[in-house]
Amino acid sequence: MQERSLKVQLDTAPALAEYRESDVRRQTQIFTGEHMSTIDELVQANGEYARTFDLGNLPVPPARKLAIVTCMDARIVTSRAFGLEEGDAHVIRNAGGRAREALRSLIISQQLLGTKEIAVIHHTGCGMLTFTNQDIHAKIKAELGADASAMDFLTFTDVQESVREDVAFLLSSPFISPDVVVRGFVYDVHTGKLNEVEFEYAGERQDRTHSRASR
Repeated sequence: MQERSLKVQLDTAPALAEYRESDVRRQTQIFTGEHMSTIDELVQANGEYARTFDLGNLPVPPARKLAIVTCMDARIVTSRAFGLEEGDAHVIRNAGGRAREALRSLIISQQLLGTKEIAVIHHTGCGMLTFTNQDIHAKIKAELGADASAMDFLTFTDVQESVREDVAFLLSSPFISPDVVVRGFVYDVHTGKLNEVEFEYAGERQDRTHSRASR
């Protein structure tokens, strides 16, 4: 009986080693009825990801020398939608995918980490189409008692025009290298298709875009 008990202990040792702290926490929450928060789920998922992670030696500069500026919308998973792997590109996200807000990151991306192309990607059904600066200023005042009237939330009413505006902003910026290619797109959240936005730039840097009609 003692021999069998010892054998069971030896056989189960590797399995016990895999029983991580996150598993213990989750079981405790189940037994006590404690709700597992979304962040707890994130931490648990990361434990699974890290268990087989083998990309720790990737270089810091993105391999494809590409920077993407896009929206924070949860329906856009850039790795799947745009065929990216770890280490391929810088993905800079904010509400609406606005270039003005992304400028600081783009300067660092180019000047220190060697990116040579920028893709500005906005999308259909964007939440930024549903409110104005005045709307969000009033909501902040009502909910938080704070005055945000000096803050521009960079809202827009036409997604293709917002792409053109952002491409024009980057092409005219003295902080963006003149040899960097800038192109603009609209991602369709219903079809998953990326459509390039036609853009005509009358300045000195028009060769930095590839103007194609949206399809």
